[in-house]
Amino acid sequence: MAPTIKVGDTVPSTSFGYVPYTPQLDDHSACGVPTKLDIEKEWKGKKVVIFSVPGAFTPTCHVNHLPPYVQKYNDFKAKGVDTIAVVAANDPFVMSGWGRFEKLSDKILTLSDTNAEWSAKMGLSADLSSVGFGTRTARYALVLDDLKVTYIGVEPERGVTVSGADAVLAAL
Repeated sequence: MAPTIKVGDTVPSTSFGYVPYTPQLDDHSACGVPTKLDIEKEWKGKKVVIFSVPGAFTPTCHVNHLPPYVQKYNDFKAKGVDTIAVVAANDPFVMSGWGRFEKLSDKILTLSDTNAEWSAKMGLSADLSSVGFGTRTARYALVLDDLKVTYIGVEPERGVTVSGADAVLAAL
């Protein structure tokens, strides 16, 4: 799959589904209330790192993709990143649950790209029907500066390379 978005383009507008972090959710007694995060409102004028995974809790995403972003959170902040977000086609409750399980608190936003619609607008969705997953977000990373793409890394095959924390840090 070749992305249709390129460096210098402005990302399409969207409102991601998500459950805002509150410490009360840490005891797992409540799911939280899904809301929308409007990227034009929240990310205008900011430097944002977005990495996308095909699914929360899936082996590569859960073990190899997310943890290095958590471990290098301070490195991203030191390079001027205002927001780090992980995106998947999972619903907001699953994404919130994954964030709570990983103890992300408010460091990394867990955002739902329902039906991979936003990713598809950029040529970054993946048809995983052959393995029973349907349409998902591809494995990729974007760096945005004032909603303009300054880095794009789309994984050419399974595994984490160009969308991983080290590759994105090197590009900042």
